[in-house]
Amino acid sequence: MSRVLVTEKIADAGLDALRAAGHDVDLRLGLSAEETSAAVVGAHALIVRSATQVDRPVLAAGTDLVVVGRAGVGLDNIDTRAATERGVMVVNAPESNITSAAEHTLAMLLAQARNIPQAHAALVDGRWERSQWEGVEVADKTLGVIGLGRIGTLVAARAAAFGMRIVAHDPFVSAAAAERLDIELLDLDDLVACADFLTIHVAKTPETVGLLDRERLARAKPTLRIVNVARGGIIDEAALADAVRAGSVAGAAIDVFDDEPTTDSPLIGVPGIVVTPHLGASTREAQDRAGEQIAEQVLRALAGDFVPFAVNVAAGPASAVLREHLPLCEALGSVYGSLARNLPPTIDLELRGEVGEGDASLGRLSFLKGLLGQTSSDPVSYVNAADLAEARGLDVRVITSQAPKDHVNTVRVEAAGLTVAGTISTLDGQPRLIEVDGHRLEIRMSENMLFVRNEDVPGMVGHVGAALGDAGINISNMHIGEDDDGVAAVMVVCTDGPVPQGVQDSLRALNGVRSVRTVRLS
Repeated sequence: MSRVLVTEKIADAGLDALRAAGHDVDLRLGLSAEETSAAVVGAHALIVRSATQVDRPVLAAGTDLVVVGRAGVGLDNIDTRAATERGVMVVNAPESNITSAAEHTLAMLLAQARNIPQAHAALVDGRWERSQWEGVEVADKTLGVIGLGRIGTLVAARAAAFGMRIVAHDPFVSAAAAERLDIELLDLDDLVACADFLTIHVAKTPETVGLLDRERLARAKPTLRIVNVARGGIIDEAALADAVRAGSVAGAAIDVFDDEPTTDSPLIGVPGIVVTPHLGASTREAQDRAGEQIAEQVLRALAGDFVPFAVNVAAGPASAVLREHLPLCEALGSVYGSLARNLPPTIDLELRGEVGEGDASLGRLSFLKGLLGQTSSDPVSYVNAADLAEARGLDVRVITSQAPKDHVNTVRVEAAGLTVAGTISTLDGQPRLIEVDGHRLEIRMSENMLFVRNEDVPGMVGHVGAALGDAGINISNMHIGEDDDGVAAVMVVCTDGPVPQGVQDSLRALNGVRSVRTVRLS
């Protein structure tokens, strides 16, 4: 059971999922910075939204932290670099609000085009101002989309249904991918110059802060209307306010600001600018999804599993087949680390079959997590495994091949004369060890395993079994490995518990036993 500190309100379904998994949910709302640092002591997970600042002092106080979860998309309030340095995983819920954010973007765009808030306010105030609030149609207008990710793509599809022409700027999207969406990619300056409406869907980074500044806004047509439901700071607020007042930009609809919460942004109160208080994700559905998704990510992190939405794990997207083989990669890392006397500077990790298709970086991380977990005194996670390997001067070379051999999918480790290999059983989906040092076998890997190298002489199985039985250790499974000549010289024994050092020593003293190693899988 782990303690999960939750400092901001998330959906009850998320809290219930954490409790159902047996964790202690410590809900403390409205904490100050000092109170957060005190409360995080002893916590294994911290879940926040946007108000709690997870900075270096908080992370330093949380010496037991495994994961910090942001129930939402943005990470402005979390020092991800400091978390990475401490081996703490940072996760978010990036898919929780994409529909809500896309819909709010379109709502803001239409509200701006038709002056809906201004007309509403006038009528409520007793003024019938029909001619004053003449708007513009969006059909046949050009929409410029900055950032063609999940939200930007949804906005583009919905805007196309209104009859808009879509152009976009995104340096990470290929022209071919954009063409499939019937979208033309443009340089940012050209996009600003040709757009009638412009929406923003990028993260706030050093590269995107001030992306729309005075110089770039000066390139716009006077009919341009800008919508930002992404992050504050991407637009120079003072420059945009001046441009709208001067008529060089027709208007704007803004949901996010440099500093939040705020009521004194330069954009507030400017005629022609519609403002809302960061409502992009404020739907019941988005809030429920954020709580449920972040609870799922935190549960995975606490279990030591791969977390799909970890933002500080240095690995590319993994195929479904590779994800199924991550426990095998980690287990083989543990086996190799336990059997090797010393770690060599270079290790070859071969992924053969469908598991070798696509980006294999996550398989490498899983292997390192298991390997270094056996040989390092530091806690090892998906977050810091690559850094720990680099600090040791360890190079794991990944070799991939789509051609199967013996099994549909195989993971094989080879270095310094030692080889271990495994596969995932098609019967039960569990990792199987299929090779040790050129000796063929097939045994389901378990938490506690004993590896005995011996001379190929009669009676060895009986001697080992008797020694374990005399010590009260139950054997749950056993397999004898043979080489190509049929010589049986490796025993893999699965036991119900760890084999004590004294029993290992007694096994080593047996005639014909060359070496004894134990492996404990986490």
